Amino acid sequence: MLQQAGFSPLARVLIVGAAACIVAAFMRWAAPILAPILLALFITIVATPPLQWMRRKGLPKYLAVLIILLVLLDVGSLIALTTTGALEALQVGLPRYQERLVLLTDQLGGWLEGMGIDKSREALRDLISPAAASRFIYTTLTNASGVVTNGLLVLLIVAFMLAEASAMPQRLRAAFPTTDDLEARLQRLLKAINRYMMIKLIMSLATAICIWIWLRLIGIDYAAALAIGAFLLNFIPVVGNILMTVPAVLVALVQSDIPTALFVVLGYAIVNLAIGNVLEPRLTGRELGISSVLILVSLLFWGWVLGPVGLFLSVPLTRAVMEVLHASPGTRPLAILLGSAGEPQSAAETENDASGASP
Repeated sequence: MLQQAGFSPLARVLIVGAAACIVAAFMRWAAPILAPILLALFITIVATPPLQWMRRKGLPKYLAVLIILLVLLDVGSLIALTTTGALEALQVGLPRYQERLVLLTDQLGGWLEGMGIDKSREALRDLISPAAASRFIYTTLTNASGVVTNGLLVLLIVAFMLAEASAMPQRLRAAFPTTDDLEARLQRLLKAINRYMMIKLIMSLATAICIWIWLRLIGIDYAAALAIGAFLLNFIPVVGNILMTVPAVLVALVQSDIPTALFVVLGYAIVNLAIGNVLEPRLTGRELGISSVLILVSLLFWGWVLGPVGLFLSVPLTRAVMEVLHASPGTRPLAILLGSAGEPQSAAETENDASGASP
């Protein structure tokens, strides 16, 4: 269309870029509405295969949906109760750690001042003080009601999406003219995202279990809450493995000593290396076809646009954008450049490549 109107290639790039900026700004403005809808959409994608399996076994649709909702509600309640319980216990036990916390901040501040960074002691006392920690815990517990409300809203949206999931393909075909290629791309996208989310869910659960066992063996307090934090943060690519280590190391330092904190770091490093860098890439393979640089950039972009939900969904959202770019001949070169090795492959294509390469 743009080419027929006589626009130069540079003008087309500028127009598309301007349109993308407008869409991004709108999404950021509408993030309070879009974030729970997108989160519910991806939960629905993951829950659809179990729903279809129960339907094939003869369960009525609404009974199957109710079972899935109860499971999601139980999991969410377990995470919320464990986390809030650990925070309340930490708030009560914070005075016991005060002397140790002050000593550690003084030692670290003295070391930083010895390295030439002036006024490090005062800055660390303000940053890592018992009063600041108590305020952070109080603020988190105060905002917990809002998190629960948003969770129930997401659960309600999931319920309606699951109830309409079986009829949605027919409605899309009736509402919009589709081609076989478009339907194939949509099916491939949904299959790739569902496989990615399922693998990420299993790997995050395995990470949380391993972290819980390791912290219990060492004797670190709040092992269950730290394991839940590892489960959630493992969904964030690149930086999630680092973020999950920080609170466990701080608890180990305050509770025990530096060697114990080093053991905690060692345990997290082994788990993240074995699961995040060896097992998970073998299972996902080239499923999403996204380059490592793009994953980091998408993490920053979607986090800016949608907040914490964007961090969790950055990879599947980027994969969806790449599929949209690949569907148009004008933007297909951009999708190929963003991919890790050309056009993203579906699970079936990846398995065929693997079987063809094996003797």
